Amino acid sequence: MNRFLLGGLAVLVMLGVGLFWLQGRAAVEDAAPPPEAQPSAAPEDLPSADAGDLAGPAPPEATALTREQRRFGRYDRDRDGRVSRNEMLSTRSEGFRKLDKDGNNLLTFEEWAVATADKFDQADADRDQWLTPREFARTAPPPRPKPKCSC
Repeated sequence: MNRFLLGGLAVLVMLGVGLFWLQGRAAVEDAAPPPEAQPSAAPEDLPSADAGDLAGPAPPEATALTREQRRFGRYDRDRDGRVSRNEMLSTRSEGFRKLDKDGNNLLTFEEWAVATADKFDQADADRDQWLTPREFARTAPPPRPKPKCSC
C-alpha cells in the first residue's frame, strides 16, 4: 500500500516539475531577442594559420565499440561471439574459492560464518566484541583504483 502512495506522490511531483519547467521555458523563449536579419560580416584582419607543406602524424584509429560491447568482450574468453555459463561465472570463482575452505565446491554456513567472524575479529582493534564506527569502517572493501586515462 505504501508503494502505491509513494508512486502516486512521485508522479505528482514529476508532473509539477514538468509544468514549472515548461512555463519557465516559454518565458525564456518569449523574452529572447529576435534573430538578426543579415549575418554579420566576418572581420578581414584575422591572422593566417597557413601551415605551408607541414604535415602532422595521422590520428589514431578509434574503435567503434560501445560500453556494452567492451563488457561483452571481457566475458567472452574464447572470442567465439558467445558467453557460456562458465565464462560468465569465471569472474566470481576467485571470491568463491576464498570462502570454500575445504575445496568441495560447496559453501556451507560454517565456512561463510568463519569468514565473517574473521572479518569481525580483524576489525575489532580493542577486542571488546563491539565495533565502533571507526572500526566498522575497516570492514569496507578497499576502494578500486581509478582507471588510467585511455587518451
